[in-house]
Parts: sequence; C-alpha cells; structure tokens
Amino acid sequence: MTDIASALRTAREDMGKAVDNTKREMATIRSGKATTSLLDLIRVDAYGSNMALNQVAMVSAPEPRLLTVQPFDKSLAPAIEKAIRDGDLGLNPASQGGLIRVPLPALTEERRRDLVRVVHKLCEEGRIAVRHHRHEALQSIKKLEHVSEDDKRHAEKDVQKLTDEFTGLIDELMTAKEAEIMEV
Repeated sequence: MTDIASALRTAREDMGKAVDNTKREMATIRSGKATTSLLDLIRVDAYGSNMALNQVAMVSAPEPRLLTVQPFDKSLAPAIEKAIRDGDLGLNPASQGGLIRVPLPALTEERRRDLVRVVHKLCEEGRIAVRHHRHEALQSIKKLEHVSEDDKRHAEKDVQKLTDEFTGLIDELMTAKEAEIMEV
C-alpha cells in the first residue's frame, strides 16, 4: 500500500464484495415464492463435467409456486431432474415432455425456522468476511511508513466506520430475508 486513501479504497471494495457475495448466496434460499435464482447453485453432470444448471437449461418462474426448466439438450432431462432432486432444496421435479416442472411446496413452520437459521449462518459468514477485510486494512495501515501516528489512528477509525456500515448492510439483508421467509 502506498497511502491511507488506497488502503481505505481497497477495504471498501473488498467489504462491498463480501456483502454482494452474501446477497447472492441468500438469493438461493427459498422463501415460498418462485425465483429463478433458487436453482443457481444446482450443478448438473453433463457432457462428462459438472456444469451449472443455467448452462444446460433455461429456468423460468411462470407462476408464484412453480419453476420450469427447459433443457437445451433433451437428453439431459434425467440428469437435470436428478440434480434438482439431490440439491438439498426439498424440491421434487417432474418431466413433462421436454419440460421439467418444479412445483414449490408450501413451507412448514419448522422448515421456515431451518431456513432462518441458514440465513443467520450465511450472514455471520458475511460479517466474518467483512471483519477479515477490516483486519487486512488495519495491518496495511500499520505498515505504512512516513505517515504520522495521528493519521494512522484517524484511518483506523475510518476503517471501523466502513466495517460498521457494511455489517449494517448485511444485518439489513438478514432482517429482510427473515421477514420474507416467515411471511405465510
């Protein structure tokens, strides 16, 4: 690092990436409404390799409680069905011609609580990532030469403000997702 400004800029970018990653992971958690991002983490064994579902099929949500998966290659339908079934989402796909229908069952109270626990775990991982980036920024500020101790102390306070800002964003995401999941 050459100066305090670049250390703070790097910290802000890295913390922003941690929040974006948390947001992306939370989008894959099912909340009762059908969203195509629900199947983003599904991997399909196709053509001798492990591929993302969106690389071998088109996913759409025509109804609030239904996802449809249209394979680009119809011979992959059984592999896609198996991947969705084995995806730990509690979904049971059914083939209908060349189309795979994935009905979303209503969430039970117990399943909602389990999903909220998963959301809390993901958010805690996001907060840990933000704190890790804070630590890296503080280390790089301490290593700076030709910078007064007062400037370093002010920079450390700025890093803490950034940390508080980004952990606050993660907490807002968690609160919103929790409300979405618990909504009946």
